[in-house]
Amino acid sequence: MLVNKTNLTAVFINLKTTFNKAFDAAPSLWAKTTMKVPSGSSQNDYTWLSRFPKMRKWLGDKVLKTLEAFKYTIVNDDFEATVEVDRNDIEDDNIGIYGPQAQEAGYSSKQLPDELDADLKNDAFTNECYDGQYFYDTDHDVAGSSVSNHGTAALSVANAAGAAASYGAARLAIMSFKDDEGRPLALVPDLLEVGPALEATGKILLENEKLTDESPNPYRGTATLLVNPRITSATQWMLHVTNRPLKPFVYQERKAPVFVQQTTPEADNVFMRKKFRFGAEARAAGGYGLWQMSYGSTGAG
Repeated sequence: MLVNKTNLTAVFINLKTTFNKAFDAAPSLWAKTTMKVPSGSSQNDYTWLSRFPKMRKWLGDKVLKTLEAFKYTIVNDDFEATVEVDRNDIEDDNIGIYGPQAQEAGYSSKQLPDELDADLKNDAFTNECYDGQYFYDTDHDVAGSSVSNHGTAALSVANAAGAAASYGAARLAIMSFKDDEGRPLALVPDLLEVGPALEATGKILLENEKLTDESPNPYRGTATLLVNPRITSATQWMLHVTNRPLKPFVYQERKAPVFVQQTTPEADNVFMRKKFRFGAEARAAGGYGLWQMSYGSTGAG
């Protein structure tokens, strides 16, 4: 094949088609617990998370919700996956060997939000959220009182007491959260997230009629189970509220993953090394939303 701009364009159109098909077919978990927030600049300010309006009886003047003096900004990062194509392979019409790499670039691009999302969760006990506390912490301040969305109990299905002290305690905590005026937030958790090591335990807790000791299971059907293979801890588990417009975590997208290619035969890397390039680029970041929408336990006991 003659290496010119017309033929290079045709080659990379085929690779782009392969990339897009793999992108569309790749599985993704992040949207179950994470809200997508468009970004129009290098960073987004999430000070608004400190207060959110709630309907109240209108007596006299309207009550204005002012923002707390919190500063929470999520800065976008650049991401890329690049493959080099040898000019000889184009001349010899051997471009098919790059198809699997185009597929993998598409698959990886689709799963970028999942990777950012998992990093947030794996580090949620040590990373700060909008109020300056760790996302999972024992002393979030609400109207001068300390409120916890952090536990240490191992997820248990041994008996009713064990299930109540772990999953039950998390469920109760979320459903008891109040706003800064003392009114219930009326949150109902609906998704239990675990790593692979706790898959069997999670299924028993949410699907079986009885616990391990044959006692009735009061938590059957109270949530769905999400097994996330990117959760690195064998003991960590999380209970989330995902049935509201706001979600516990944020995927901030400045530029969605796109296929990029080089089709200029005169480029320096082609002249010096006979290499063309293609791949994917994106700009995005992950961050924490409302801590009230999630409860996490280290499971360390």
